[in-house]
Amino acid sequence: MEGLEGFIMTGPAMCRKREITVYNHGTVELNLDQVVEETPLTLFLNHVELATMVCSPGGYQELGVGFLLSEGLIKQPDDIIKISCREETGLLWIETSLPVPQTGNFLRRHIASCCGKSRAGLYFINDARQLRPVDSQARFTAEHLLQTISLLEDRSGTFRLTGGVHSAALADASGLLSMYEDIGRHNAVDKVIGHAFINKICLNDKCLLLSGRVASEILIKAARANIPLILSRSAPTGLTIELAEELNITVVGFARGNKFNIYSHPERIII
Repeated sequence: MEGLEGFIMTGPAMCRKREITVYNHGTVELNLDQVVEETPLTLFLNHVELATMVCSPGGYQELGVGFLLSEGLIKQPDDIIKISCREETGLLWIETSLPVPQTGNFLRRHIASCCGKSRAGLYFINDARQLRPVDSQARFTAEHLLQTISLLEDRSGTFRLTGGVHSAALADASGLLSMYEDIGRHNAVDKVIGHAFINKICLNDKCLLLSGRVASEILIKAARANIPLILSRSAPTGLTIELAEELNITVVGFARGNKFNIYSHPERIII
């Protein structure tokens, strides 16, 4: 299986060496260790400050576009008029043909690396259940899913160096199409989805791969992008499974070695 032949991540270094003190069996020594970098990125939508996201360096345009898509603020590539980024100062401007929501939930939000939406729970669930189910006839073989999750693990180089990032990728029958690592799992997913959106890649026959937990916010990101299957090395939450059943998304977890668990819509997987 081929993987990432047409997509190579480039940009600022995601980690750098720092001097640390190591305690080991009663002895102390100085050592150099790779430590992940993090940076704030402030997103302006139609010249209105929308959100500041704490993320790994690089992939800023993809992150911004994926974030807007995940929040339902854009729906198709033609909604975007212009994107400009000043990487050295962490500022990103996106102009769209759609208005900026004038609510406290959106304006001037700060999103930490570990967080997804900042809405109240009931409002979030009601919002999620207004989404349309994913429209897809795609099916995936068990062998293919295990091969692609193995590729994700093999290519997670920053994680192996630092242990401080999450990985997300898109795959189809040919292998991995794009992949990002980020200190925030939501950021990694937004970068992957944003990359596809910018490049007008149809997603209704793709699967979203994750290194970590499948949270309900990530399930909703997949639904908005019309992705029919989420494949993870870790577990989904109960709410994720409930929403996946409603939104026609197959959730596969604990995909490791030769095994995985199917939590919703097993009919999409060819055993």
